[in-house]
Amino acid sequence: MALGDIMQDTTPQDSGKQPFAGRADSGQHPQPANAEGLFSGANAMYAAALTGGVVLHAVNIFLTATVMPSVVADIGGLDVYAWATTLFVVASILAAAMTAKLLRGFGPRGAYVVAALFFGCGTLIAALAPSMPVMLVGRAVQGVGGGFLYALAYAVTRIVLPQHLWGRAVGLISATFGVATLIGPAIGGIFAEYGAWRAAFWSLLPFVALFVVLAGAKLPGKSATRGKAAPVAWLQLVLLAAAVLVVSASSLSPDRLLNVAGLAMAILLTALIGRAERGTGARLLPKGSFSLASPLGVVYLTIALLMMAMQPEIFVPYLLQTLHGQSPLLAGYFAALMAVGWTAGTAASVRLRRGDGGRLILAGLLLVLVGTVLFGLFMPIKSDGALLVVIPVGAALFLMGFGIGMAWPCLVTRVYQYAPEAEQDVASGGMTTVQLFAGALGTAAGGMSANLAGFADPGGAVGAASAALWLGVGSAVAPALAILLVLRIAHLSAGKVAGVRATAT
Repeated sequence: MALGDIMQDTTPQDSGKQPFAGRADSGQHPQPANAEGLFSGANAMYAAALTGGVVLHAVNIFLTATVMPSVVADIGGLDVYAWATTLFVVASILAAAMTAKLLRGFGPRGAYVVAALFFGCGTLIAALAPSMPVMLVGRAVQGVGGGFLYALAYAVTRIVLPQHLWGRAVGLISATFGVATLIGPAIGGIFAEYGAWRAAFWSLLPFVALFVVLAGAKLPGKSATRGKAAPVAWLQLVLLAAAVLVVSASSLSPDRLLNVAGLAMAILLTALIGRAERGTGARLLPKGSFSLASPLGVVYLTIALLMMAMQPEIFVPYLLQTLHGQSPLLAGYFAALMAVGWTAGTAASVRLRRGDGGRLILAGLLLVLVGTVLFGLFMPIKSDGALLVVIPVGAALFLMGFGIGMAWPCLVTRVYQYAPEAEQDVASGGMTTVQLFAGALGTAAGGMSANLAGFADPGGAVGAASAALWLGVGSAVAPALAILLVLRIAHLSAGKVAGVRATAT
């Protein structure tokens, strides 16, 4: 299959279902979504490009988190330590929201090259940074490139691959991210061990160069995308960035009143985004994304809740060391169990999926709920390493990741399914925007919950146990609400089908 076989427009096939945009499948009957189809011919090169960008983005996230203590010890900036992550996330969100415009303007090939150049420039700045302010600039530029790379993986999937392979491609992207979460800390840890944090950033640059060559040689050009790009929703982007910055900054304070005020302000700003989206101007998300009467709105909210359910993740290493006597190395491996579970769950989802994947979504959410309950029951117990406690904690983390991974490919393909035909590009970028935004809010909410529970005051084992309990309770709320939302999707879809049949008769 040559590049010339790529569709020259995004006209969906008339399937009698919700419109899709993407490359047409040949023939009258859907082709089987087997792995051979994704890893053969031109599709294999497309898959390599899509996953390559995600690998760069994900490895960088976890590599940086590992070397940041060494960075601070060398160039200072402990007072703005958290902003190295905050600015990266905000920049990624802004870039993800502008991905549709980038893709329309440059095509898949040009868009990926631009994204990689932003990422490479940011990495270079970080590697050379003589001070923390310069490092923060580098992280922000990296965030722009990383946000583009991650959002493009979803957006380009429906352009370069036939519809029957979308589910497998999304599963591969998700699994790749999970694998990268294991690679990043390992690479960062090796360089940090020898005090060579700058070399950690330098090590990424050769792979950036290889990726530019691959994307430039194998991806289709501007002709693969047609039509005028939707205008950028600047007002909504400003409100979204402000919400993340406010909640991230306030969550760092020991003042409980400030914690609550910051979260309340973020909720208010999010509501203002929804109000702005109901206007007639530029949109951040497709029509219906802020309405629970719309299947698309329910899917986006389900994705957001899954991201928020992961809030205990950042506290796992500390809790395991403080309450269960684990070494930093073992605690790090335990923390990675969620990523391992996500990867395994995605692989299982791709193999087991039948029909629209509704049962897999529900099963995944139930597993996340079970995992959060186990976390809340066993993590607070001070065990000093007793296997009867530590093993259930590990199982809880794995189940949380496995459940998210099982539901994820089906949720992503439903976004394509429910989004209006003319807003497919916006829908693709919106998935990354929602994911990053919800992750930032979930992390901040988890920090606030832990602080209110006594994580820092009184601290120690008593504070850690209390924080673990409330983190588990808070995390369990998210999948429980998501289960109700999934049942609502089924109700909305059934009602829509019934309406169509009634009209036909």
